[in-house]
Amino acid sequence: MLGEGRGAVEEWLSEFKTLPESEFSSYASTLYQKKNLVPALYRVIQDPNSELLEPVCHQLFELYRNSDDRLRRFTLQFLPELVWMYLRLTASRNRQSNGCIEALLLGIYNLEIVDKEGNSKLLSFTIPSLSKPSVYHEPSSLGSMALTEGALCQHDLIRVVYSGLHPQRETFTAQNRFEVLCFLMLCYNSAVVYMPPSSYQAVCRMSSRLCVCGFPRQQQKMWREPCNRVVLDAEFMVQMLTAIYHAIYNGEWDLGREALDDLLYRAQLELYSEPLLLGNAMKNSLPDSAPDGTRGKKVLQVEVTPTISRISRSAVTDLSSSSHTLRSQVHIQSCEEISTPHEMFLFF
Repeated sequence: MLGEGRGAVEEWLSEFKTLPESEFSSYASTLYQKKNLVPALYRVIQDPNSELLEPVCHQLFELYRNSDDRLRRFTLQFLPELVWMYLRLTASRNRQSNGCIEALLLGIYNLEIVDKEGNSKLLSFTIPSLSKPSVYHEPSSLGSMALTEGALCQHDLIRVVYSGLHPQRETFTAQNRFEVLCFLMLCYNSAVVYMPPSSYQAVCRMSSRLCVCGFPRQQQKMWREPCNRVVLDAEFMVQMLTAIYHAIYNGEWDLGREALDDLLYRAQLELYSEPLLLGNAMKNSLPDSAPDGTRGKKVLQVEVTPTISRISRSAVTDLSSSSHTLRSQVHIQSCEEISTPHEMFLFF
């Protein structure tokens, strides 16, 4: 099945074993130049009966343990295909062929949940204050901060945790399966901008197949791989949507939209509110046709809101001094300065 790619995989397996640690950095730069290696590794992962699958999974884990980020990303690019094969084999109850993939996924998870000292890692971010300038805004452009300053000035001290203190896992169970997979997809999405186009294609294929396998919609697909229905988690589907959204605007317009439609189809059947909300918001924000379609590259376009004409200072003073939101006693002294009905709506 591998054909000519088998030699590339075997060479890759042998050369890393004899590589001294001092040459890891230079090896990482040459690894991405092996054009035949990545497609061959995908074919190995897709064949659960391949004798190369176990050594390939072992070496991918060794690369991920390395301190070089490029080597870690090389392994991470295969994560969508690994997740798809794991869930597919799990649904078919073929646990024997699933062992090395399961070990690789658990190994990556256990590496990511701790820092370099071995302590549990806490992923968090700090909410910035709008009262302080940034590359996106100037506080003066927001007008009076009287209503928001007291609430926002303290947000610099507030840390919002979105993932952390995950326990180590030695095996997958029905209870912890999607806890682990959600965290792995979170790690993938944090590095999605570094992934090659083949990984974007893989994440779209993974999303489509997981969502329609075992349902009538599978009969409309070109692929006919036998697969039982796969149980999905709402949070995991949200992580898939994040990857799909990036793929849509980075070269995979058709595959990404198909994956989005399939995910919405499954979310409707499962009545999952979060994937439905996010997926419909994504779909409604898409343009009618692919941006920059002549070059095959899609870009995310951002519109800049035009500057609003000045509003009478006395009008703002009257409104801010009133104890009620709307009072008929408030008089606008310079209505001529509000040029459009849209600006009138913004003012009130």
